[in-house]
Amino acid sequence: MKIPLAPSAPHTVSGTNLEYARSHNRRAILETIRLNGQLTRADLARLTALTPQTVSNIVAELMDGGMLLAGEPMRDGARGQPAVPLRLNPDGAYAVGMQLDHQMLVALVLDLSGKTRARLETPVDRPAPVDAMPLIASLLERLKQESGLDWSRMLGLGLVMPGPFGVEGMTSVGPTTLPGWEGVDAAALSSKLGLPVLLEKDATAAAIGERLYGMASQLRNFVYLFVGGGLGAGLFLDGRLYTGGRRNAGEVGHMMVVPDGRPCECGNHGCLERYVSLQALYEALGVAGGPQATPEHLAERCVDAAGERWLDAAVGPLRQAINILESLLDVDAVVIGGLLPAHWQEALVARLHPLPLSVRNCSGERLRLGSAGRDVVALGAAALLVFDEFNPQYEALLKTGRR
Repeated sequence: MKIPLAPSAPHTVSGTNLEYARSHNRRAILETIRLNGQLTRADLARLTALTPQTVSNIVAELMDGGMLLAGEPMRDGARGQPAVPLRLNPDGAYAVGMQLDHQMLVALVLDLSGKTRARLETPVDRPAPVDAMPLIASLLERLKQESGLDWSRMLGLGLVMPGPFGVEGMTSVGPTTLPGWEGVDAAALSSKLGLPVLLEKDATAAAIGERLYGMASQLRNFVYLFVGGGLGAGLFLDGRLYTGGRRNAGEVGHMMVVPDGRPCECGNHGCLERYVSLQALYEALGVAGGPQATPEHLAERCVDAAGERWLDAAVGPLRQAINILESLLDVDAVVIGGLLPAHWQEALVARLHPLPLSVRNCSGERLRLGSAGRDVVALGAAALLVFDEFNPQYEALLKTGRR
């Protein structure tokens, strides 16, 4: 699947002509080409507000590195040299994305255009690091062999799993998390696997996947509610991913929404994921901990009387949470996706209407279903590396500019 390109007005990403901001400008040019499909040097100078000389220098560097390809020169009837359109080289770089969940490990390779070049999947059973690392290493080697790609152009591995990270009493606690991952960090994983690793939460990766491959491509402000074993959220605010001070922003599953409600493994009562999650649904269906507690079995099961009881219990807490998120963040939409099969998602969304009054109580669809598909997390995991390569880091630019 390729990254969608809007046919509307050209997208702009501002650069800067400060000499020390070359890395920012490089990303601005890559992102502007990615968003628009192909552009000439003159287009890039106009859309990024960079000087023609700066654009030419960076384009030459990117072409030498194999990141850009030149198209056939275009003549518009004017005098002078014909303009040369530039586009991303799909084989300019690759990234691996892995989704480690309670029951599966999905791995795929994306090229620079966002196309999946290889995909593998293997079953797991709530693996601790000692069990998961050999599987991760094995899938990496298989991807390398089966894809036939130039591995020297590999940007790295995006590894995602349920959060939160580094929180005593929540990380690796209870059936909605993975055991033993409290002290594992990206540097240790990179050392063991021999390539750069970005470690992220599944909900955050899903939000990236939905932004690049799904219906959220035109949304600058949205919350992605990821329904997995637990419940998490990915946040895009003003067109940028927001992860928080400790990278745990969006842990809405532990938002207390029911006073004196159901006990949670974290020690609190009334946490949202005790009502809205696969685990809560499995409990309502009477299959928790059994062989039928899988998304695949849910996909084959209609919303029966037990499912209706889960919906009845889930709707009130989720409506309250959506109201809080809208009032706090003033987002364009709340997107629901994850591992919950489509007909269960549709039944849940249908029950949530009408939504309560909030600052978002205006025209436009406030609540939407994700469309990126079942690989949205793995796609987002790989896109972490591509996103890092493309996305201009404005905050880093401001820090660099201090003298």
